[in-house]
Amino acid sequence: MVYGAGDVGLMGEVARSAKAAGAETFGVIPTHLLAKEVGKRDLTTLIITETMHERKKVMFMNADAIALLPGGAGSLDEFFEVLTWAQIGLHRKPVWVIDIDGYWQPLLALMDHVIDQGFADPSLRSLFRVLDDVAALQAAMAAEMAAA
Repeated sequence: MVYGAGDVGLMGEVARSAKAAGAETFGVIPTHLLAKEVGKRDLTTLIITETMHERKKVMFMNADAIALLPGGAGSLDEFFEVLTWAQIGLHRKPVWVIDIDGYWQPLLALMDHVIDQGFADPSLRSLFRVLDDVAALQAAMAAEMAAA
């Protein structure tokens, strides 16, 4: 699991669960967030960067796929960056939007609106796949690994 190395909130919980299940955890955090996000220290790998841009680059370079869980502005920033990179052909990694209990429905409606208004090609929707829950994500990840 590659993530932003925080020890608070949803991603802190995901990291603890991943580690408890025996998964490797790879965290990347910029120096200015170490105190605010309580940088998790018991990871398999911890990288400390100088900037947020470096953080996102290191996370992306070390990930085989991207999963957008319910979150806020940081999650949206990371999603749109990797989506844009896919749109311009910089990567072909799977991008999954995990729409737990319809959390991302407003985002998906916005994406459709952008397409309907002619600001993006309908192919934009083909650059990510919407999944309903973590079980569906696990199945998608297993299928991706089997195909690799």
